[in-house]
Amino acid sequence: AIDVMNSIARGQKIPIFSAAGLPHNEIAAQICRQGSLVKLPGREITDDNFAIVFAAMGVNMETARFFKQDFEENGSMENVCLFLNLANDPTIERIITPRLALTAAEFLAYQCEKHVLVILTDMSSYAEALREVSAAREEVPGRRGFP
Repeated sequence: AIDVMNSIARGQKIPIFSAAGLPHNEIAAQICRQGSLVKLPGREITDDNFAIVFAAMGVNMETARFFKQDFEENGSMENVCLFLNLANDPTIERIITPRLALTAAEFLAYQCEKHVLVILTDMSSYAEALREVSAAREEVPGRRGFP
């Protein structure tokens, strides 16, 4: 469940756990659609000072098309830096996708002085990619099972 009464504080991390068949992609897209800064009296906060970095790892073509179409239809695409790693892309690209997304978020935050919301979806695909790399390196599962 998502607590709708409390907003996300700056620097806070919130995982959203889901099971197969549940609408986790729709929830991630809705968070991206509705993400904004809280407007406080006496503070000059504009929407051009806010950016969203969205990264999806290991998604199929239909899901990638859904994200892109959803962001274009509701007009949030102009504030979104979108990273889409498809299921048929190489494993190493899946591993590097969240790192590229966080690098883009750091650039927007520190160089462009924007408030940035980072959304990473399908972390299970990322974990499976790490497992594939560790198996290729013939590392035993366990503490050192992830590179």
